[in-house]
Amino acid sequence: MNVSSTETTNSVSHFILMGFPSSPEMQLLYFALFSVIYTLTLMGNAAIVCAVRWDRRLHTPMYIFLGNFSLLEICYVTTTVPNMLANFLSTSKSISFVSCFTQFYFFFSFGCDEGFFLCIMAFDRYLAICRPLYYPRIMTKQLYTGLVIFGWSCGFILFLTPVVLISQLPYCGPNTINHFVCDPVPLMLLSCSEDTTTQFIYSTFNAVFMIGTFLFILCSYALVIVAVLRMPSAASKHKAFSTCASHLAVVTLFYGSIMVMYVSPGSRHPVKIQKFITLFYSVITPFCNPLIYSLRNKEMKTALKRIFKTEHGIHKI
Repeated sequence: MNVSSTETTNSVSHFILMGFPSSPEMQLLYFALFSVIYTLTLMGNAAIVCAVRWDRRLHTPMYIFLGNFSLLEICYVTTTVPNMLANFLSTSKSISFVSCFTQFYFFFSFGCDEGFFLCIMAFDRYLAICRPLYYPRIMTKQLYTGLVIFGWSCGFILFLTPVVLISQLPYCGPNTINHFVCDPVPLMLLSCSEDTTTQFIYSTFNAVFMIGTFLFILCSYALVIVAVLRMPSAASKHKAFSTCASHLAVVTLFYGSIMVMYVSPGSRHPVKIQKFITLFYSVITPFCNPLIYSLRNKEMKTALKRIFKTEHGIHKI
């Protein structure tokens, strides 16, 4: 049984990512559009990373977490968009078995890390607003450095299990994935045998991770909002709400789409809906995040102007 399963698995050496089937002219249009979005995403997130790195006024836990989150966004979007752009210009649209599962692993590991960083940022805001007197003693350099390491590493550790389980399913054909990314849901549907155990483990893993982190974030910001409403100063309320609004906007964009998609893969969303939802959280959200954080944050806007609009400031750093 094991030998047969291994042989069956090895019978598929590559997959075909259909992407967005259309005429060659539309493929070129898609290539131009997503090239622009990808470039702007890299520039926007890199600007935030540079601002946090070079402006000493932003060397605080909140901005250090934001800088790491932006760097994570660059890694996250780079796992899928370059391959998607190459497929727009390709006729074969082929991706090897190993490359497909490598993309699967890194894409979802970085996505998992995003969830943890959003939790860390929510925890940081909770301490800063609800426990301001204790904040300097609690959020030490050792703690926020440990949280950064935790945020980067957890996704890579946790997502080993789903990737190994799904990669061990028997694949004997067809090998065409009606998607632009090696997504676990269509991959499981391509398997020769319906492994309900793997589907259950994967669904449970996603549900526990996403619902758990989402509830942690909601509880943190609920406590923050209560604390803000008790503030006597209108200026303090406005500043606190402005910061939290940016974080909550990113949380809504990220969790709103992935929960619909991955908590219940057995729901069999229409293919076009699957592609749109995946496109939203994998491409559109990383593109919007720098705009959300920079436009609603005076310190970040000031730092970006100071660093990128004055050559003297750049050379001085």
